[in-house]
Amino acid sequence: MSHPLANSYMEGSCFPTFLTLFFQQKMILFPNAKINLGLNVLYKRPDGFHALQSCFYPVGWADVLEITEAESYKFTSTGIEIPGDPSNNLCTKAYDLLKKDFDIPAVHIHLHKIVPIGAGLGGGSADGAFTLKGLNDLFGLGLSIKKLQTYAEQLGSDCPFFIENKPVWVTGRGEVFEPVELDLSGKYIVLANPGIHISTAEAYGAITPQEPTRNTKKELEGDIAHWKAFVKNDFEEPIAKKYVAIQNLKEYMYQKGAVYASMTGSGSTVFGIFDEKPLGLSFEKEIMTWEGTL
Repeated sequence: MSHPLANSYMEGSCFPTFLTLFFQQKMILFPNAKINLGLNVLYKRPDGFHALQSCFYPVGWADVLEITEAESYKFTSTGIEIPGDPSNNLCTKAYDLLKKDFDIPAVHIHLHKIVPIGAGLGGGSADGAFTLKGLNDLFGLGLSIKKLQTYAEQLGSDCPFFIENKPVWVTGRGEVFEPVELDLSGKYIVLANPGIHISTAEAYGAITPQEPTRNTKKELEGDIAHWKAFVKNDFEEPIAKKYVAIQNLKEYMYQKGAVYASMTGSGSTVFGIFDEKPLGLSFEKEIMTWEGTL
């Protein structure tokens, strides 16, 4: 029996196009963001990177990534405008990395950008890592998690996290992972981005790297009620002093009942973790928000 959609296209000139689409290999993925639970900047390493400590935790705010086999490589995007040369996009770089080592076909990568850019959420890193995973699955490359993480490390420090995409304690420059005994399942999270772009140079220029006075990993594995006092993001205080909107968002999260609130990464997104969905949340229209269950 023929497919009913095929029958509808046979009557018109679009049928050849439909056949092409129907038999093309295609994959749709949803690269999600992450938050930092605590972020300690210890010192500047000889290689120019900073030694960090943090917990990376995945959240549901996500882009939409479509990979389709094509006659020639193409990258396109919709949604939030992505600055810079498309050839420098991490999705393209991920494709180029695998293309060097494997005889994979050309693809058309289309990214619908939803996660704010430069917001401390790792959205671009997720896009690159999910491209690696998508190409691996689409073309049956058989790459292990470890091998995919090795490729992802070449894209950027945060990228390897998104290969397994589960909570980890992070050290090194953000690429060394350890298990963390932390499960926030059932908690409710609200993320708010005020649209303030904070460059890496500005963020690091505002802090003095130092060893933390408390064991952040141990605090995170303890009672969340104590996080407010002991789990800190080293970037938050100096950045919030300069950009009052960040401090206001954090205070608002606590006013609405958050058990813990913080800026994530080098900013400017602020998140609040709640025991249950808060009532009566209201944000100014220029603030991008996402909320959901962890």
